[in-house]
Amino acid sequence: MVLRASAILLLCLPAVVAAQSPAPKPAPRRAAARNPAVERGRHLMTVSGCHDCHTPKKMGPRGPEADMTRALSGHPEGSALPAPPKLPEGPWVAVATWDLTAWAGPWGVTYATNLTPDRNTGMGIWTEEMFVKAMKTGKHMGAARPILPPMPVEAIKQNTDADLRAMFAYLRSLPAVKNRVPEPVIAEAPGQ
Repeated sequence: MVLRASAILLLCLPAVVAAQSPAPKPAPRRAAARNPAVERGRHLMTVSGCHDCHTPKKMGPRGPEADMTRALSGHPEGSALPAPPKLPEGPWVAVATWDLTAWAGPWGVTYATNLTPDRNTGMGIWTEEMFVKAMKTGKHMGAARPILPPMPVEAIKQNTDADLRAMFAYLRSLPAVKNRVPEPVIAEAPGQ
């Protein structure tokens, strides 16, 4: 019973954090960010909950809140994590860190990607075409490994190409944050 209650609490954590935390304030915008495509992208990224996983949290007076000084920079570099706990068989198949930037489940371990335009640790070398293709195909950089859970690929791919281009324009307007995120650990398929 305790395990089931813990699992329910874990799965409800994003809703609890969202309910207790004020809505993230948009990242500081450059003058170029005032164009309609960037504003549309900012809106889409905000209402899609991208900050929930891709923005590190800090502890505030009411609990975890988005650290907008590191907006969309992904899992914090250097965060030492123990191995994820072994989950029992059953419907509870995933665990997350307190700030929702790292997840573990039957697919392996996923770390929220740095979406800022840093050329070495973020998406600075991505093109608009790569981004749109990645969101439409569910493949990293539009052609590589699968984008792993909990990224809601099935929902994101429903966006129009114009909306995805707007999201990319918004990401390009952010300050580049140097933050090297670990590579995902992809679990072996059963029987391999």
